[in-house]
Amino acid sequence: MDTPRLLRPFLTVGGWTMASRILGFARDIMIGAFLGSSVVAEAFLAAFSLPNMFRRFFAEGALNVAFVPMFAKKLEGGEGPHEFAQDAMSGLLFVLLLFTILGQVFMPWLVYAMASGFADDARFDLAVIFGRIAFPYILFISIAALLSGVLNALHKFAAAAAAPVLLNVIFVSAMVTASLSGWDMGYTLAWTVPVAGIAQVVLVWIAASRAGYRLIPRRPRMTPELKRLAIIAAPAALAGGVTQVNLLVGRQVASFFEGAFAWLYYADRLYQLPLGVVGIAIGIVLLPDLSRRLRAGDTDGSREALSRAGELSLSLTIPASVALIVIPGPLVEVLFQRGAFTADDTARTALVTAVYGLGLPAFVMAKVLQPVYFARGNTRTPFHFALVAMVVNAVLAIGLSTWLGYIAAAVGTTVAGWSMTLLLWFGAARMGPETRLDARFWARFWRIIAASWLMGAVLWMGVIVLGPMFGAGALRYLALAILVTLGMVSYFAIGQMLGAFRLQDFKAAMRRG
Repeated sequence: MDTPRLLRPFLTVGGWTMASRILGFARDIMIGAFLGSSVVAEAFLAAFSLPNMFRRFFAEGALNVAFVPMFAKKLEGGEGPHEFAQDAMSGLLFVLLLFTILGQVFMPWLVYAMASGFADDARFDLAVIFGRIAFPYILFISIAALLSGVLNALHKFAAAAAAPVLLNVIFVSAMVTASLSGWDMGYTLAWTVPVAGIAQVVLVWIAASRAGYRLIPRRPRMTPELKRLAIIAAPAALAGGVTQVNLLVGRQVASFFEGAFAWLYYADRLYQLPLGVVGIAIGIVLLPDLSRRLRAGDTDGSREALSRAGELSLSLTIPASVALIVIPGPLVEVLFQRGAFTADDTARTALVTAVYGLGLPAFVMAKVLQPVYFARGNTRTPFHFALVAMVVNAVLAIGLSTWLGYIAAAVGTTVAGWSMTLLLWFGAARMGPETRLDARFWARFWRIIAASWLMGAVLWMGVIVLGPMFGAGALRYLALAILVTLGMVSYFAIGQMLGAFRLQDFKAAMRRG
């Protein structure tokens, strides 16, 4: 059996994603320090959320799950992959140009749909202005996503994974320049969004050209391949749309509580670090690999790839989840509490972070399980599952808001995430042996949980011992560094002792990769 070579590309994508998330933290720390949870902060965050929401609809929905498997199969069979990619980019560019124009015209309605709680105060008009400036980002980032899909299918992961790093470098540089020059910080951030999008397109276009895929836009044409792509992509886009409805519901609930839109954003950034580094990275690597194996009829290889991807993901994600649940306060305080970001902001953001932490393993496993469907060209079933998750989210987020306030939005997101993952898992198990997690996965799964919660106990005791340092200015950075190191060392030692993972597995995978 050809053991799947997942670890090295995962480390490439995960490494660049980690760099991006760290710079993203620097960006968000600076936004928090300059703007806190102010009117300008909430207006910009709402405006920035709009193109990002539609990015997930187009780029992470339709493109990733429909284009990448089709392109990978054409590449494997030598069936005109360059021509297919060229036609796909031309068609996507045409659709997105129209969509961007419509977004400019209907921006007030989009802002209202995002955050109707802004309607009666200054946040609304400011969010509309920022939204019109930032919205063209959807055009640039979607083209970048298509080019990234080409590179990923070619097993060239670095440039595509590095593109978000460039975005955050530009954001940080813009804020430093604005602070030194006295520019308006809100407008600076808004104009930085499309500029960063252009830079990302240029980066991946150059990388794709060097890989032999110099894609030049031309007059779009509806070929039989694009018709099939559209048929596959439509349910995927709808599934992405359902996911965005979940986000919209949470943001709507938050918009009625002053400051809550910002609190949810900052908490989201914390749990997005492990989600991006682990879940998204493994999904990017796994999808083209599964597509090729299923095309070749490699049943054993498909099951091995899926099981090892799940095992690797959970071995890194569950301890991160426990840390977000056990020590959210110290994490938020050290990372964000400065300048306009107050102790009250810390307490409220920490509570949301803990709730999101409960859902983190589900969010990551969904990224592992979805390629099982997408590699088979099945985008309808995940769409139906997403509809169920949407109902769960709406009922909980809206229904509980009277009693829980803004926390209801996080509760809805977390429970909906678990609902989606369980449905994906049961559905995959019914497809056949090639899509069932193997015995080794389940044997190690319970050991990973035990090792993670024992690590959580170590962290809890560490907070008690190091508590005075967290209130002592610069010493809090040292305290957090000690706490994180303590958690990593204890988890690794306990995990080895319990057999949750083996160092030689990683060494062997690196040699194979």
